[in-house]
Amino acid sequence: MGNPAGVKRDFDALEGRRMEAARLLRQGIPQAEVARQVGVHRQSVSRWAVELEAKGRRGLKKAGRAGRKPRLTEKELGKLERGLERGPEALGYANGLWTTARVAELIGQEFEVEYHPGHVWRILRQLGWSCQRPTGRARERNEEHITWWKKERWPAIKKKPENRGVRSSSSTKAG
Repeated sequence: MGNPAGVKRDFDALEGRRMEAARLLRQGIPQAEVARQVGVHRQSVSRWAVELEAKGRRGLKKAGRAGRKPRLTEKELGKLERGLERGPEALGYANGLWTTARVAELIGQEFEVEYHPGHVWRILRQLGWSCQRPTGRARERNEEHITWWKKERWPAIKKKPENRGVRSSSSTKAG
């Protein structure tokens, strides 16, 4: 089931809750009352009591980070960001537009770590980079033709509702 999207678990707070439960259990307070006081399910307190009995308070310490370890260290992420700031032209690309495929290639060249271009956006977001659109316009752009197309051609081909005066037979639509 997990957490809602974007919600991160506070491992320090979870450990603090387990330690508070251990303190209360050692005072002889019943498990059901401990569960009420720390705001957890009684079965959680029951598991913690077994751990406390078997391993002491050490058994209730946090396990460390959750999930797979990142393939790039903090130092490598800093180096990657400096590479991104140099721009794609430094890698020999013709324009100054970073794509996820280009960033994946940069990561592969610099750190010998392979990332699928579809997952590179996570790293970019972690670094505070966002999706951008090019600021320049095509040299071939014809403003007069674009204006004509928007005013003349588009209205002519755009779909228009037919028979505006006819009432709807649907009971959910206003007539």
